[in-house]
Amino acid sequence: MAYRVETSELKEIIETSLSDAVLETFIKAANLIVTEHLGSNSTLSDEQRKEIERWLAAHFLACTREQQAQREGVDKADIVYQGRTGMGLDSTYYGQMAKLLDVTGILAGIVGRRKAILYAVTSFD
Repeated sequence: MAYRVETSELKEIIETSLSDAVLETFIKAANLIVTEHLGSNSTLSDEQRKEIERWLAAHFLACTREQQAQREGVDKADIVYQGRTGMGLDSTYYGQMAKLLDVTGILAGIVGRRKAILYAVTSFD
C-alpha cells in the first residue's frame, strides 16, 4: 500500500534504529487516521496531509518504541520520559506538531477533547 510518508522522511524528524518494516507499521497507523479523518477535507492540501501523517507517525513511535527523555540523571541513573497516559497528542512534541499542522482542528477533536458548546439564556423568568 502506498502511504503519503516514506520511512526516510520519518527518520528526518525522529532518531531511530528500527527497521523500515517496523517504521511502516507506525506510518500505516498515521495514514489510517489522516485518510479517515482528514482525507476528504478540502481545507487541507495534499502536502499538509502528508506532514500531519509524518508527525503523527513520529508521535506514535515516540509513545511506544522510541520514548523521548524529558530528563536524564547521572547520580541515580534515572530517566523521566515525556508525556503521561491520557494526554493524547499533547503527550509528545510530535503530536503537538501534528495538531498544529491540522488547521481544521479535527485531530484535536478526535483524541478526547470536546468542542465547546455555548448556550445563551435569553431570559431568567
